[in-house]
Amino acid sequence: MAGRLDGDIAFITGGGSGIGQAVALRFLKEGAGGVAVFARTREKLEATIAAAADLGPGYADRVLAVTGDVRSVPDLQAAVAATVDRFGKLDILVPNAGVWDFNRSLTATSPEEIGALYDELFDINVKGYLLTCSVAWPELVRTRGNIVMTLSNASFYSAGGGPVYTAAKHADRGLVTQLAYELAPKVRVNGVAVGGLRTDLRGPESAGLENRSIEKGFAKREARGDDVTDNRWLPLHDSPVDPAASTGPYVMFASRRDAATVTGAVLNADGGMGVRGFATAAGGDDL
Repeated sequence: MAGRLDGDIAFITGGGSGIGQAVALRFLKEGAGGVAVFARTREKLEATIAAAADLGPGYADRVLAVTGDVRSVPDLQAAVAATVDRFGKLDILVPNAGVWDFNRSLTATSPEEIGALYDELFDINVKGYLLTCSVAWPELVRTRGNIVMTLSNASFYSAGGGPVYTAAKHADRGLVTQLAYELAPKVRVNGVAVGGLRTDLRGPESAGLENRSIEKGFAKREARGDDVTDNRWLPLHDSPVDPAASTGPYVMFASRRDAATVTGAVLNADGGMGVRGFATAAGGDDL
């Protein structure tokens, strides 16, 4: 039976690890004719190619790895051109590359630190998304394709990061609705708000967090003997933290068959964070 993305071509930023890599692999299994993965380091992209090879014969042949930075227009232009040169078209765009602020709060950072954090995080998480869409939209118009943005529980709720990350993810949610309006009827634009996944999501260099990752936090907990599957703070507390478990909504939105009437929508795939109630009465009791 043909997959839900049979013959489609996708371009995914941040495709070397985490949700980007998981989406790339899922798209291949759903019949995508090719997937271009874009990241800053070749090492991460090679990991995605290796993971594709593990799926079976021929899967890795459908992966194009392109290095670059989402803050660079020339890098993105070259990557999209390489995708079209290799596969002949572009149907699905997944702006996904990002960094996290590891809950750096307003009261625990200086104004100078907040300023530097804002500049770097917004450049990657917001401008990076906007530039990716700006470069790719003409190709998507040609194929009547679609955009699926990676959002976050922080796109809707507090405590998914510090104020800088939360503001950035709210901005990305705004991009979904604005671009859905601007690109209709030729291109559908939707988002998936994931949360609490075990990924290699890093922090900003400006805060000295470029080598810290969510994955390392999980690994430290495992080394202590903690149960890293214990998510009792979530309504769906037994939901998996493996990024592969959150790829279904991406496939649904990317599918012409399953989401032909859907644009400007965001699906919360966060384990029910929005219905958990307040974790604490207030955030500033210790000020």
